[in-house]
Amino acid sequence: MIRDFAYFRAKTKDEALDLLDQHKDDCKVICGGQSLLILMRQGLVAPKNLIDIKAAKELSYIDFNKKSGLRIGAATTHREIEKSSLIKEHYPLLTEMEQNLASIQTRNWGSIGGNLCHADPAGDPGPVLVALNASVKMASKQRERTKPLEEFFVDFFETILEPGELLVEIIVPAIPPRTALAYEKFNIIKNELGIVSVAASITLDAKGASCKEARVVLGAAAPKPRRAKEAEKLLIGQKLDDRLLEKVGEKASKEAEPVTDIHATEDYRRYLVKVLAKKMVKKAWEKAKALV
Repeated sequence: MIRDFAYFRAKTKDEALDLLDQHKDDCKVICGGQSLLILMRQGLVAPKNLIDIKAAKELSYIDFNKKSGLRIGAATTHREIEKSSLIKEHYPLLTEMEQNLASIQTRNWGSIGGNLCHADPAGDPGPVLVALNASVKMASKQRERTKPLEEFFVDFFETILEPGELLVEIIVPAIPPRTALAYEKFNIIKNELGIVSVAASITLDAKGASCKEARVVLGAAAPKPRRAKEAEKLLIGQKLDDRLLEKVGEKASKEAEPVTDIHATEDYRRYLVKVLAKKMVKKAWEKAKALV
């Protein structure tokens, strides 16, 4: 049962920041409510104040510049990202990810910022955006600050957002030349949260012969989206072959920190990490090779 709370509807970003400053001791921000209302119904959170930013249209936008990259307002819905021609052209993996995120009803109403702030390690956007080297901009009445997305997540359902602070923008840099990405989640029911997911980004050298840069990001395999940095190191300067992929999969599996729950055991999740890491690195590598 949801406990009583005071409801405030902010029509602008400044109004939202004013309300957050006034009620920062005990409040939650709602934009779609796809996750928050469930937590409130279960009694896991019981804020005295609820600040709705859905009507703050200045927080909902998709802008792209070839040099600076992509900027997405935190209140932008998943469906808007999925249907954006700009994103489909320049960041097709984001489009593919959104098409497999929950149901159309959820994507129609849920926001990208709400998803990231919920900080569920099984969420889809986190690993993909970390693989894209995304950053997030946060604002309060006193200041604005920008941090890499991989530093935004702290633990299960926990972020670095401070009291009175609002996530306002996601920033995705332009994808470097000869770079390609791949993402896949393993689940039983299509569009459900992944039991394990892996995103990979591969940048090849000028000749397309060896790996120049790599990102391998694990989802639902640790308390937060986690880069398998030791696995990434194995790829740098190397050429693709089955032996290398096997080493990368093994290393990523060891870097994971999965739990046993009703969906899968820890051992099974480690096995899935190994399989998906090999598969996504190979897929991203082959896609990058086609760009050379």
